Amino acid sequence: MPDYRQEIPFFDTAIYNPKQRSQIDLAIQSVLDHGKYINGPEVYEFSEKLSTYLNVKHVVPCANGTDALTISLLALDLQRGDEVIVPVFNYVAAAEAVEILGLTPAFIDVSNKDFNIEVKEIEKRINSKTKAIIITHLFGAAAKIDHIVDLAHKYNIAVIEDIAQAVGTELNQRKVGTYGDIGCISFFPTKNLACFGDGGAIITNNEVIANKAKMIANHGQTNKYEHKIAGCNSRLDTLQAAILSVQLLYLEDNLNKRRAIAEKYQDGLKDISEICLPVQQQNSFHTFNQYCILLRSKEVREELQNDLKNSGIGVMIYYPKPLHIQEAFARYEHKVNDFPVAEDLCNRILALPVFPDLREEQLQYIISQIRNFFNQ
Repeated sequence: MPDYRQEIPFFDTAIYNPKQRSQIDLAIQSVLDHGKYINGPEVYEFSEKLSTYLNVKHVVPCANGTDALTISLLALDLQRGDEVIVPVFNYVAAAEAVEILGLTPAFIDVSNKDFNIEVKEIEKRINSKTKAIIITHLFGAAAKIDHIVDLAHKYNIAVIEDIAQAVGTELNQRKVGTYGDIGCISFFPTKNLACFGDGGAIITNNEVIANKAKMIANHGQTNKYEHKIAGCNSRLDTLQAAILSVQLLYLEDNLNKRRAIAEKYQDGLKDISEICLPVQQQNSFHTFNQYCILLRSKEVREELQNDLKNSGIGVMIYYPKPLHIQEAFARYEHKVNDFPVAEDLCNRILALPVFPDLREEQLQYIISQIRNFFNQ
């Protein structure tokens, strides 16, 4: 087999499709020609296209995914001290948005099968202060959002879906992000739907929430120089919106490529007993923003990680430390073993390359290196 040492990054942001590159170049040139770099027509056009794709009534573009979460919480008119349920095995953005607004993150452990929030633990954590739940559809796998929404309605709690890693993911033939009150998106370059920098959006079917989010994202303005509330400055650049409209055209094709890569990993690694492979719940469409395996122990994970890196294969750990033992949340006095599943995942998880332009020979090289490591 050819030697691909130093040739396989964990993620490659280059665009190799000549037609796609040409369309992006034209889209950028169009913005340069009209010079409307803030709130240009491409921002509205992309919002409309994304609304159609997700089958959601309102899209509010913003500067990044963390802003989308923060603005969403502000749009719900929560009060200081209100609790917001957050999965403890997660990127920091959700808990960070809760914390900086003076709200309280109520951490919940996750499932060791799909890495998403453990539904049966949610009701145990709900109390009179619980006002919202943030659900992250992690790695492109749909959480049990239908059950979560039913539970939230029972207690009159708002649901925010973080689909930063899951644009295009479906449950029961419905796009995630549209089940709850609000959906939040990041268009960071490594996401399923990606721009060439930072970008984000808020999606909702609730007109009141949409109007409030638009106002917050634009300095709290109802009209120019008329500020109804104190807001922030969070806008999706016209250049990024133009790029995203092109990227959206290729999204489904790229998702299918991710799924095809994941299927080949599943087939190539299924007989290695030392590895647990990702699963997806029934009636769902997993989009594999990450392809994460579980190793037998932290030591085996470290050995395999080093072996793959030495073979020129980029890998990542999502995530090396759960949120409850991060220094940023030390004031809540959580201890080790408070969330055993999340802590175990952090010790054993490893993400393999799954970007759409991963070539077949590269994929087979990765699989062969893993099999060789386990003497398979």
